[in-house]
Amino acid sequence: MSDTGTVLRELRGAQKPSKGVSIYSRYINRPAGRLLAAGAFRAGLTPNQVTMISAAFTFAAISAVALGEPTWKLGVLVYAGLAIGFAFDSADGQLARLTGRGGPDGEWLDHVVDCAKMILVHSAVLISFHRFGGVPGEGWLLLPLGFLFVAVLTFCAGLLREQLGRAAGGPAPAGGAPASRARAVALLPADYGVFCLVFLLLGAPGAFRAGYAVLAAVHAVFLVAFLAKWFRELRALRAG
Repeated sequence: MSDTGTVLRELRGAQKPSKGVSIYSRYINRPAGRLLAAGAFRAGLTPNQVTMISAAFTFAAISAVALGEPTWKLGVLVYAGLAIGFAFDSADGQLARLTGRGGPDGEWLDHVVDCAKMILVHSAVLISFHRFGGVPGEGWLLLPLGFLFVAVLTFCAGLLREQLGRAAGGPAPAGGAPASRARAVALLPADYGVFCLVFLLLGAPGAFRAGYAVLAAVHAVFLVAFLAKWFRELRALRAG
């Protein structure tokens, strides 16, 4: 079996394109995933097993949001679980490309876990608001529902853009010009890894609520921009 250093070098050559990826994912989450993928390879794990490890960390953290009274300690634990789950989410794809053991079943499982994560994390915030208070009025309960709508629509629309683009013989969304550092920075507020950081504020309900609301607004702005961009790209494929 290859040593860890050799595996890491091979993994560096098995990365997805960097275009459309924020600076967090490019310089923090993907390298962390590469280390986890190397460890998983050495342990003989399959990509699907790594996906399930990602799901275990993520769903445990989300359950804690819904069931535990918000405290600073809980916030740290939730952030750690979400961040580790996100790193394993990067590791499964890297391991699949390294071993050539990826396939439709693995891609399907990964998307199912991602979709469940998006639905459940905002549902957990809603449950926490309802169970433990911390909101000035009932109208605030609409905030997680709105964020949930934005997150799921962005995910589904982006996935459809990719699949319909492939069916039409066009480039995937990440294709084209080389990755831009400015674009990577601009995409930072929409990165899931940055979203996870807001849970560090669980011990201060007002600060958490404000941070969560700001991220919801930012994600809504990005959704409008993405929808317009993807529609133009798909229309251009029809015209071509």
